[in-house]
Parts: sequence; structure tokens; C-alpha cells
Amino acid sequence: MSPPLIREVKKHINSTWATIIDVPPGTSCPVIEAVKGSDVTLLVTEPTPFGLNDLRLAVETLRELKIPFGIIINRSDIGDRQVQNYCLKENIPVLMTIPMDRNIAVAYSKGKTIIDTQPSY
Repeated sequence: MSPPLIREVKKHINSTWATIIDVPPGTSCPVIEAVKGSDVTLLVTEPTPFGLNDLRLAVETLRELKIPFGIIINRSDIGDRQVQNYCLKENIPVLMTIPMDRNIAVAYSKGKTIIDTQPSY
């Protein structure tokens, strides 16, 4: 989505409701426009070199914008611990880790959420 379109969509958000705006990884202009004015941002990453690179860029950007954020690590049982170590070093809250789990994938393919099918999350 282009920044002008994102600005127009954001004009129609009811501020009394929780609103989720999903954006791609990284720090492109559409991402910046989408997160501007947010109360909080959830950064979803994976424990891969590319995931860590995008996470570092996003963290730097959100800190400059003074937007609070937390991390969700998807496919948390692949790769190594570089993402977790980075979060510890930078004092970034890891709010959730989601392993590579067939049951989660099957539930998602049926339109169910992880919370519906695996309440322990």
C-alpha cells in the first residue's frame, strides 16, 4: 500500500477500538506511515540472519519514532539464538515464541487461531 492510501485508511479508524495494521518486514515508507501514531507495535521475526537484520532496522526506527514495541518470534525452534540474544542485550521484551508446529499450521489452515487450538499460548 502506498503512504497516501495508508493515510486515507487511517483517517477512518475508530479510535475507541483496537486496530491492527499488518505491514511487511523492514522499514520501507509504507511501513513507517502505517506505524506512525501507533500506541504499540508488535514486531514478528524469525531466528534467521534476514529476520535479525530486519528486526534491527525496525527496532532502530521505532526507537526513533518513540513507539513502544515487543517481539514475537515465529518458527522459534529453527535457526540459532541470535534473535533472542539481541533482544536480551537490547532489553526488548519477547512477548511470545511460536515453534514450527504442524498442529498450529493445520489449525491456521482451518481459520482457527493459535489461542483457540492451543490455549497454553
